[in-house]
Amino acid sequence: MQENKQLLRFITAGSVDDGKSTLIGRLLYDSKSIFEDQLKSVQNTSKKNGIHAINLAFFTDGLRDEREQGITIDVAYRYFLTPKRKFIIADTPGHVEFTRNMITGASTANVIIVLIDARYGVVEQTKRHSFIASLLSIPHIIVCVNKMDLVDYSEDVFNRIINDYEAFSSKLLVKDIRFIPISALNGDNVVNRSKNIAWYQEAPLLHTLETMHISSDFNKVDARFPVQTLLRTQNETHEDHIKYAGQIASGIFRVDDEVTILPSKITSKIKSIDVFGKQITEAHAPMSIAISLQDHIDINRGEMIVRTNNQPKVSLNIEVLLCWLHNNKAIPNAKYTIRHTTNEQKAVIEEVIYKIDIHSLKRHTENKTLHMNDITKVKIRTDKPLIIDSYRKNKTTGSIILIDTITNETVAAGMII
Repeated sequence: MQENKQLLRFITAGSVDDGKSTLIGRLLYDSKSIFEDQLKSVQNTSKKNGIHAINLAFFTDGLRDEREQGITIDVAYRYFLTPKRKFIIADTPGHVEFTRNMITGASTANVIIVLIDARYGVVEQTKRHSFIASLLSIPHIIVCVNKMDLVDYSEDVFNRIINDYEAFSSKLLVKDIRFIPISALNGDNVVNRSKNIAWYQEAPLLHTLETMHISSDFNKVDARFPVQTLLRTQNETHEDHIKYAGQIASGIFRVDDEVTILPSKITSKIKSIDVFGKQITEAHAPMSIAISLQDHIDINRGEMIVRTNNQPKVSLNIEVLLCWLHNNKAIPNAKYTIRHTTNEQKAVIEEVIYKIDIHSLKRHTENKTLHMNDITKVKIRTDKPLIIDSYRKNKTTGSIILIDTITNETVAAGMII
C-alpha cells in the first residue's frame, strides 16, 4: 500500500529565525513521524542546551555544527508519510550566503513553503526565495505566516502580509499561491486546526500538503529517454540482443511507438519494454526501464530516444540561467565539463549576458564576473551537441550542471532557456 502513495517533495524557505526547522519538527512531531530513538536523542540534546521543552528544530538540524551554532548550514532532507501521501522535506538555510543550498533543495520540489515572521512581514529573503522558486518553475507556493502567537493571532496582520506578498508575486510565474496563518512553536494550523485562529476557515498545512493536486506537475507529453547504458545478451534464442537502459525523463513510451534516436536521427520502433526483466506495454517518467528496438542500432550513453513526431532541439549553443555555486569565481573562457542528463561534454561560457540583482530583480550588464550565489544569463558553447528542451518545458532535459575539469567539483547549476 505504501508504494502506491503519491510522493510530494517540498522545501521550506525564508529568513533566518523565521522558524523553518521548527515548522518541520512540528510537522514530524504532531503527525507522529518521530522514532523513539530520535525523540530521546533530541530530548537529550535539548537538555544539554539548557532547554527544558523539546527543541523541535533539532529534528531537522542534523549536523552537529548546526546544533552548536543554532543555524541550518546545509540542506537537511527528511522523509515521512501519512495515511494519504509520502513526503520528502528539504530544510534549507535562511542565510543569504547559503542561497546556493536553497537552490539545490528546491530543484526537485513540487511545493515551496515560504515562511514569513508575522512581526516583520515580507522581507528581502521572502522575495529572494520566492523569485528563485519562480525561476525553478516550482508550481506551488504555500506562504506560511508564522509566529502568529506573537501578534495576538491578528487577522489584520495576516491580511496585510497577504496584500504585500501579492503585490510582489504578481511579477512571478507561479500561479498557485496559498496563505496559511500558523504558529509552528505552538502547533497552530500545522497538523491540527487552531482554536486561536478561528477566523481562518481553510485547511491547516498538513491537510493542504496531503490533498494538493500534483499529478499535472509532471510532463506526460514530451517522451524523452536518455540512454544510460547498453545491455547486451548473447544466447541461442537472442543472438546479440541489445537493450537500452535508463530512466525516462518525461512522457510515455509504448510498445510499437515509432521513435527517433538523437543526434543520429535514425528511426525505429519499440519492440519491447521491461522493468527488472518483467515485460510491460507502457512506461512513463520517472520509471527506470530497458527498451529494445526492432532494428539493431549503435546507440551510446548520452544519446536520446524520443518520439519521432515530438523531438527536442539538438544544439552546440545554449542560453542558460546560471547560478554560480562555487567559492571561486568563474574563469573567463575556461573549459568546464557540462553534464546534461546522461551526457557529458566539454563546454565554455562564451558570454555573460546579464546578472540579476536578487534584491530588485533588475538586470545588470556592466559587472559580468561570476561570484558564488550570482544568478546570471549566459551563453554556453559545447564541443558536441546537446539534446535539449527548455527548463520550463522539461526540468530534466532543460537543466545542466558545470563541473571544474581539474578538481571535479560542481561549480554551477543552470536552467536552459
